[in-house]
Amino acid sequence: MVFLPQEVILKKRNGETLAKNDIAQFIAGFANGTVSYAQAAAFAMAVYFQDMTMDERVALTLAMRDSGAVLDWSDLDGPVADKHSTGGVGDNVSLMLAPILAAIGIYVPMISGRGLGHTGGTLDKFDAIPGYATSPDNALFRKVVKETRCAIIGQTADLAPADKTLYSIRDVTGTVESIALITASILSKKLAAGLGALVLDVKTGSGAFMPTLEKSQALAESLVTVANGAGLKTGALITDMNEPLASAAGNGLEVRNAVDFLTGTHQDPRLREVTLALCAEIALMTGKASTLNQARAMVDAALDSGRATEHFARMVAALGGPKDFIDHMDTHLAAAPLIRDVFADGQGSVSAIDTRAVGMAVVALGGGRATPTDAIDHRVGFDRLAPLGAPADKATPIARIHAADEASARDAEARLKRAYSLGDAASQNPLIADRIVPKE
Repeated sequence: MVFLPQEVILKKRNGETLAKNDIAQFIAGFANGTVSYAQAAAFAMAVYFQDMTMDERVALTLAMRDSGAVLDWSDLDGPVADKHSTGGVGDNVSLMLAPILAAIGIYVPMISGRGLGHTGGTLDKFDAIPGYATSPDNALFRKVVKETRCAIIGQTADLAPADKTLYSIRDVTGTVESIALITASILSKKLAAGLGALVLDVKTGSGAFMPTLEKSQALAESLVTVANGAGLKTGALITDMNEPLASAAGNGLEVRNAVDFLTGTHQDPRLREVTLALCAEIALMTGKASTLNQARAMVDAALDSGRATEHFARMVAALGGPKDFIDHMDTHLAAAPLIRDVFADGQGSVSAIDTRAVGMAVVALGGGRATPTDAIDHRVGFDRLAPLGAPADKATPIARIHAADEASARDAEARLKRAYSLGDAASQNPLIADRIVPKE
């Protein structure tokens, strides 16, 4: 029987449940050009309004995975795992998580993305390191994973290509927020990466794409249910993004923050807790530990012993970065020409932070993209960001700005001041709001 994509669109438009084969043929047709961009846009809009069952989401995820290559790591002598964050500000967890897991014998072939909107991208952070190849060929990628147990790179053209094109359509058709489509987009890439386990860091709060706990829980439940339904062992933590996670926001500055974290020079308390909690979930899921407490002790030791730092240094060197990056970070990371403190208007304690606005202040400095083709200035951003509850007055800054010039500095300073509210006390949000594990 001839496949007609418009029949699939009509079924979903009318609220019917699509058969697995309907979804598979539609996505395969989109990948090979027999389903048009207009039809894919209509399909996305139908899904946006009519939603999908969990079985439909599993089928869509698998179809998008199968639109390209699927990596095979069966030659490795240990478990293969990864983490995905839904994005935030000062979220440099990946830079520490991968080497910590590598230090306990877990392989981490992490395929990451670039910044989106107000959120920073892991690849943009690594581009701040001179020589680091974020787009190596498959041979080098496999070599680095095998030898150092971790490699953080960008999505290759042959991994879930249908997702890349469908995402670009969703971005311009007002269908980005569909939880069904978000689920398939995230998981198709992770399934194509050939993982054995995945932990999800689903953000909630003023700096998250899902600002309410209810929406964050709905997304996390969808991701965990669909991933496990597709055969990938997955759990999730819902973590707070009502303030930047690290005390730095901006690509090169977050790399500095990560190296200081790994070496023990400086560790933001909230960042340490989220990073190690996510690492512990992976250690438990992969069988490296039999209890969560045992897993936590294991990853704490991997960090505090310096073994994670060694794996990070080896990964950077193996992917073309400086061999002495850890010891001479200040030499290798370019500094912004203008660095100064930012003071809030008035005095009091930091009572609330519009975290999305902090991210947009980094974008205004040139540390993010206003359009997809914009170049990024890896030197700019903020460090020493004051957390909720911190004092602020004429002598106590709320941050230190790193800017390329006076005009961008003034604009970003004004944005940051507006993002910070002063009052008597800050409302405290739980750092880890929920833990979602697969149903037995």
